[in-house]
Amino acid sequence: MTEKLKTQKLESYLKIAVDKTEDVKGNFHMGLGALKSSDRQKIIVPNTRYILGSLDIDTSTKEKYPQKNRWDYAIEYNNETFFIEIHPGSTNQIPIVLAKLEWLKKWLTEKAPEIKVLKPKNKPPYHWIYTNRYAILPNSKYRKLLAQKQLVPVKQWNYSSL
Repeated sequence: MTEKLKTQKLESYLKIAVDKTEDVKGNFHMGLGALKSSDRQKIIVPNTRYILGSLDIDTSTKEKYPQKNRWDYAIEYNNETFFIEIHPGSTNQIPIVLAKLEWLKKWLTEKAPEIKVLKPKNKPPYHWIYTNRYAILPNSKYRKLLAQKQLVPVKQWNYSSL
């Protein structure tokens, strides 16, 4: 590691955006602090120093949107923000996850444009980490539907394999 990297202080663009977004203002956490402890182990990155912060979208917006299917997290890695949903990986859960994705996209556009612009340019921004076992057949209509939405369920979110 170079000396420059050791002394470089990285600024979190997600923190700035969260502070400008009324629905989630004040809910930014350093590193993976916004994630439940059981969810943190599902995030794999080559260098943890580049995890600049996180936001628990679900908890932060629960009071304002109690009846909605809300997305779980935003995680900033190397100045790019990724949106992570941790949810069971069975066929009957697909409509729920897709409803959460649609809610997230609408929320980002209407209520959180400062966060929306932080999405990565060359990597998929939306990710579903499945819990327990995965039960969606590779050639099923559900898998094709998920592919159309650019949402691929994975056991762990691994930045290096994006």
